[in-house]
Amino acid sequence: MSFQTSALLLSWVAILLLSLVVAGLVRQVHALGQSPSERRRALGLPPGSAAPAFDRLGPGLLLFLDRDCGVCAEVLESVEGLESVEGQGAVEGPVTAIFSGPAPDGSPATVLTHEQDGLFADYRVPATPFAVIVDASGRIRTAEPAGSPEVLRELLEPGRVEVGTGPGRGEAGTDTGRVEAGIEPEGTR
Repeated sequence: MSFQTSALLLSWVAILLLSLVVAGLVRQVHALGQSPSERRRALGLPPGSAAPAFDRLGPGLLLFLDRDCGVCAEVLESVEGLESVEGQGAVEGPVTAIFSGPAPDGSPATVLTHEQDGLFADYRVPATPFAVIVDASGRIRTAEPAGSPEVLRELLEPGRVEVGTGPGRGEAGTDTGRVEAGIEPEGTR
């Protein structure tokens, strides 16, 4: 094989690899172009849906984590200060740390391990860290990525209202104002 043939072949291989890289970048840019609500809808279970394994977990904050995730360790450490937030109504129960594999030592929360094919799949967790708030009626209030301790604190802000919570809401998450006005809640038709 001559030098020119080798160079030509190598050039075509380089062009092919560059086209694959460009296609991947275009895909990422397209995903970033979606509105935040469209991206959030694709992550986890939607607010208001029934929480899987509620009889086992109960209400509270569910943190889906991985032992090898550096940010997950920071998010888990930040839950130690949540007891004060819990009393303000942001979280209606305990904090449960759910790991895809083994858990690190010394967790400040209740820990479940080796749940990659169990709870991770049931709650449709795309990546870690991921936070899910389950209310006392067994409904998901919110399910979002918790990429840092600050994001987790924002997610738990007492003034943040999601499905089934807040002023004017009944015990089962129905909007009492809408019921009194004769408008049926969603899912009762």
